[in-house]
Amino acid sequence: MKNLIRRIKKTYAMAGAVEGRIVINNVASLSWLQTISYILPLIIIPYLFRVIGPEKFGLIAFAQAFVQYFMILTDYGFSVSATKEISLCNEDKTKVGKVYSAVMTIKVAMVLISLFLLLGIVNLVPKFGNDWILYALSFGVVIGNALFPVWFFQGTESMTYIANLNIIGEFIYAALILLFIKHPHDYLMIPLITSGSSLIIGLMGQYVVLNRFKISFQLPGEHELIKQLKAGWNVFISVVAINAYTTTRVFAVGLLTNNTVTGFYSIAEKIANVAQTFPLSSFSQAIFPRLSKIYDKNKSKAFEMMQQIQMITVNISLIFLPIIFILAPFIVKIFCGDTYPEVVTSLRLLLISVFFISANAFRVQFLLVCGKTKVYSQIHITMALMGLPLILLLINYYSYMGAAMATVAIEGGILAMTYFTVRKFRFPSA
Repeated sequence: MKNLIRRIKKTYAMAGAVEGRIVINNVASLSWLQTISYILPLIIIPYLFRVIGPEKFGLIAFAQAFVQYFMILTDYGFSVSATKEISLCNEDKTKVGKVYSAVMTIKVAMVLISLFLLLGIVNLVPKFGNDWILYALSFGVVIGNALFPVWFFQGTESMTYIANLNIIGEFIYAALILLFIKHPHDYLMIPLITSGSSLIIGLMGQYVVLNRFKISFQLPGEHELIKQLKAGWNVFISVVAINAYTTTRVFAVGLLTNNTVTGFYSIAEKIANVAQTFPLSSFSQAIFPRLSKIYDKNKSKAFEMMQQIQMITVNISLIFLPIIFILAPFIVKIFCGDTYPEVVTSLRLLLISVFFISANAFRVQFLLVCGKTKVYSQIHITMALMGLPLILLLINYYSYMGAAMATVAIEGGILAMTYFTVRKFRFPSA
C-alpha cells in the first residue's frame, strides 16, 4: 500500500502542480458520481430482481442490450474525437461552438436514422414485434444519451457537471423505481422511467452548455460536418467492434437461451461492471483530455505519466478483485436474494476479464491520445472478428458460462495485442 501511495504522489508530481490539481479535482468529481452509481445498484438491482423476477429482468436486459446498438450509432466516435478537439481549443469559443454545432447536428441525424431502423426491425422481426412497447419505451435512452454532451464537459474539463447532472438522474431513477415498481406486471414502467431520467439530464446538459458556457448553436457547413465525421470514424468503427463482443454477450444469451438465463447472466455482468467502472471510469474520463494536452507539449512526459497511472490501476485491481472473487456468493445473495450458482460462476469468470481490462485501460487510451486511432481500430476489429464467433459458439455449447468464458479470452487477447503494439512503438522515456 505504501508503494501504491508513493506511485500516486509521483504521478501527481509529473503532471505538474496546476495540471495535477485539475486532474485530481476532476477525478474527485467523477469518483463522487461513481460512488453514487456504486451504491444505488446495491439498492435498485436487488429490488428489481426480486420484484419482477429473473424472467422479466432478463427481458429488460435484452431490450437494453438491443437499444445499446443505437446508442453506439448516435455516439459515433465523438466521445474521443470531439473530446480531444475541444480540449485543444477550449479557450477559443468560436472553434468550440463550431465543434459543438457540428457534433449535435450529426447526433440528431443519427437519432432519426436509429428511429427508422427500430421501426423496421420491430415490424419485420416477430421476436421484437411481440414486445414492441418495451423497445419503444427503451428508445428514449438513445435520445437522452445523444442530448447529454458528456464529450463537451470532458473536453472543457468540467467534470463536475457530468457528476452533478448524472447524480440528479440517478436519484430521479431510483426514486421512481421504488415508487412505481411494485409487481411483476409493472416491468414496462422500468424502461419508461429509465428513458425519462435520461431525457431529463440530457436536456439539463444542453441547458448548461448553451447558458453557462454561452455556446450558441449555428447550423454547420458541409465542410465542418465532414471534418467531424472523418475525425470520429476510426473510433466509431472501434466502438462497433468493441460492442460486437461486449453488448452482444447479453444480446446473444437472450437470442440463444431464454429470458431467465439472460436474467442470471445479465445481473452477473452488472455486478462485474460495477467492479470495473469504480474507480477506473473516473480516472479514465478525467485524465484523457489532460493527457492529450500534455502529449501535445511533451510526448515523453505524457507516455511516462500513462505508464505510472496504468501501474497504479493494476495495483488497485490486485487488491480489490480477489476480495470480490472470494465474496462472490455473499455479493450475489445481496443482489438476488439467493446464492444462484449460475450468477456466482459467471461473476467469478467475468472478474478475470475485469482485471485484464484494468491492466490495459490507459495503454489503450494512450493510443488515442497520440493519434493512433487506426491502430486502436485494427486491434478491436481483429478481436471482434475472432470474438463474435467465439461468443456464439461458446454460448451454444455452455450457455451463460460460454459468454463469460469468451469474455475472458477476448479481453486477454486485447491486453496482449495492445501491450506488444505499444512496445513496438517504443515511445521515449521521460
